[in-house]
Amino acid sequence: MRRRRDCRLCGSGRLRHLFSLGQTPPANAFVTAENRSQPQEHFPLDVHLCQECRHVQLLDVVDPELLFRNYVYVSSTSTVFVEHFRRYARAVLDLLHLPPGCCVIEIGSNDGTCLQFFKEAGMRVLGIDPALAIAAEATRKGIETVPEFFNLSLAQRLKAQDLQAHLVIANNVFAHADDLHTIVDGVSHLLKSDGLFVFEVSYLLDVVQKTLFDTIYHEHLSYHTVGPLIGFFERHGMKLVDVIRVDSHGGSLRGLAQPKAGPLPVHPRVQELVDLEARFGLHDAAAYQDFFNNVQKRKQQLNEVLHRFKKQGKRIAGFGAPAKATTLMYHFGLGPQSLDYILDDSPWKQGLYTPGHHIPVVPTSWLYEDARRPDAVLILAWNFAKSIMKKHQAFKNDGGCFIVPLPDVEVH
Repeated sequence: MRRRRDCRLCGSGRLRHLFSLGQTPPANAFVTAENRSQPQEHFPLDVHLCQECRHVQLLDVVDPELLFRNYVYVSSTSTVFVEHFRRYARAVLDLLHLPPGCCVIEIGSNDGTCLQFFKEAGMRVLGIDPALAIAAEATRKGIETVPEFFNLSLAQRLKAQDLQAHLVIANNVFAHADDLHTIVDGVSHLLKSDGLFVFEVSYLLDVVQKTLFDTIYHEHLSYHTVGPLIGFFERHGMKLVDVIRVDSHGGSLRGLAQPKAGPLPVHPRVQELVDLEARFGLHDAAAYQDFFNNVQKRKQQLNEVLHRFKKQGKRIAGFGAPAKATTLMYHFGLGPQSLDYILDDSPWKQGLYTPGHHIPVVPTSWLYEDARRPDAVLILAWNFAKSIMKKHQAFKNDGGCFIVPLPDVEVH
């Protein structure tokens, strides 16, 4: 691990510490049964505000080779995300009116779920993702994927092979890189003069408004707002032309950027969101102290609920093993004493043990097995709570209950 001394976007050294969520292992550092007795290294989750451009960020940078080479998250296990990417692809294609045969490149393409929809629309697609096993699986399934980290050097190699993109997309990865400058330089190098860069990131305004603190973990180095991004893109010869709020991950931002001389006008939404961010105080430290106080209230509320169930001798399981569960469990003090096991639909995670606490991850079929069935389920993948509860209504009909930790603590 290393600690930055300057802002990731503007380079200023005027950085202010906002709050700390303690120390956790990397959020996706699941371990095998053979390794569960071995301790895992923990790293600080300290959040800072740049007092020049107002960008919010982590300064402690964990080696990306450690975080991403053996990644276990795949998009295709979530029907909600599959549908999100289907609509996403349609919206972008309708905006650009791309004819068949145009080149679409995705940075952090994971298992190719999103690119598959562009391919089905007749586009030439290429994925780029450093997760070796997932990239190999995507390629095997027909989405060619380069198993590397994206940067200017890789972009130059691709362009030298006569590859130039009409569209570059980056979904939920534009917050993951320490050096965002080489990514944007690489995008600019690959894009055609009328090309477009479309990215989605968790939106800090939603994080603060809804107390979504568990989206803060070591993979997410940046917590984006619109204001700082405008100047950042301008410094790299690009222009942020539109921003759209979407509901994925509890609240995300879809940004559209093009070369400065590109054809699209700047949409009024850009300035509207800059103004909204200012009204909610996201440029000032006070808003983040209020945010942290709200986190502590949720912690107390949830622990009271879980303590009541445990006092009654009930078995509690977690549902979903997303990255954000690591932050939630550590900051709320939830370990094996709170959760007997964690259910997850992903075969990539089943049979493994959670980061640090080493709680077993098991198939969701355990919900219905008499000897293993829990009495209550804490939905750690809270952004999918509605679809999870709907899918497993039979569990509730049989006397079980669901606990949702965020945005508000609820028992169903």
